[in-house]
Amino acid sequence: MNELTETNIECPYCGESIEVLINPEDAQQSYIEDCQVCCKPITFVVTEANNGDLSVAVYSENDTY
Repeated sequence: MNELTETNIECPYCGESIEVLINPEDAQQSYIEDCQVCCKPITFVVTEANNGDLSVAVYSENDTY
């Protein structure tokens, strides 16, 4: 079982810093989750580096990625 990775992201709508849990199994995938503060949909794109480190990019529904 993979451990969840805790990370902070900034909501692309309201600018608030929110803490999210990232599942390593989500690497190389994108998904949508609502902001915990303003409830708008955030697109999360999770990538994994060659060394196994996870990174998360977040976008509003109007952003392109």
